[in-house]
Amino acid sequence: MGSRIAVDAMGGDDAPEAVVTGALQALRHTEEDLSILLVGPEGPVQEALDSQSAPADDRLQVLGAPDVIGMGEAPATAVKKKTNSSIHRGLAAHHDGHADAFVSAGNTGAIMGAAMFILGRISGVERPTITGFFPTLKGTSIVLDIGSNVDCKPEHLVQFARLGTVYARQVLKNEEPSVGLLNIGEEPGKGNEQVKAAHEMLRQADDLHFAGNVEGSDLLFYASDIIICDGFVGNVLLKFGESMTTVLTEMTEQEMERQGLSAEDRSTVEGVLGEVRKGFDPESRGGVPLLGVNGNVLVGHGRSAPSAIEQMIHSAADLASENVVDAIEAAFHPEAA
Repeated sequence: MGSRIAVDAMGGDDAPEAVVTGALQALRHTEEDLSILLVGPEGPVQEALDSQSAPADDRLQVLGAPDVIGMGEAPATAVKKKTNSSIHRGLAAHHDGHADAFVSAGNTGAIMGAAMFILGRISGVERPTITGFFPTLKGTSIVLDIGSNVDCKPEHLVQFARLGTVYARQVLKNEEPSVGLLNIGEEPGKGNEQVKAAHEMLRQADDLHFAGNVEGSDLLFYASDIIICDGFVGNVLLKFGESMTTVLTEMTEQEMERQGLSAEDRSTVEGVLGEVRKGFDPESRGGVPLLGVNGNVLVGHGRSAPSAIEQMIHSAADLASENVVDAIEAAFHPEAA
């Protein structure tokens, strides 16, 4: 059976045009059995489809949703008041079995709030978490949490480690992922009370491969497969990483100007820099998973281009095919397995 993905047509700075274009590209560029449900106000969505001269395709359908939650709206208020939004109806389609996953580049807080309300949490999970990816010299590390839980208890950090471990095993095919706890020092006694308590709990967790504390200076050298921190620290880390795409370019341009490099040398440097910069670009992966809710949900960056939307749809299909929800439930309830 193929993958059915519900897509928030109104999610993102350039919606619905960028979303519709990305959805059409996903269908055009895959040989897999894929179908897409575009969710949003029927008029604007159909106009975007018409502008692409999209041919009739039974793999693509539109689900009407009159309300739109804006990127700047307060999530708690919007989730309660705009119950016919594209986010709500897309998640409801997933909940009701009409889609195998839901993706959106819209308001992150609203996506998480609505997902908690409509899909619910997986049994045993107290804090669902949005997962990020951080480039290193030896590959990509998973970072949990990147902003959805700014205040955490030690046991929440342990749950993040368990969620990340399941994702790494199921989707990334890493059978024994290492877990590092982001801290101000490598020694077990370092850090605030939250982190010190989490360290001890992680050390005693038999189902996790705990590698100890990880310092900020170690991150880019691939300190561990999974990096654990609360959402406050994780979001600072995320935003710092995202700024690298712009800052590295500007700093390099300034230095090339100072050294008076030739056009040929500039082109070579810019080509190398462009490849390095891709790892820090949130669009390179399309979206990041929301782990711990009872469904398959991916969240994209607000400025997602069509290529990022396309990649997010493919990633959602992969997430659904690997039965991550069932694997998380088994990890949190090993006695029932």
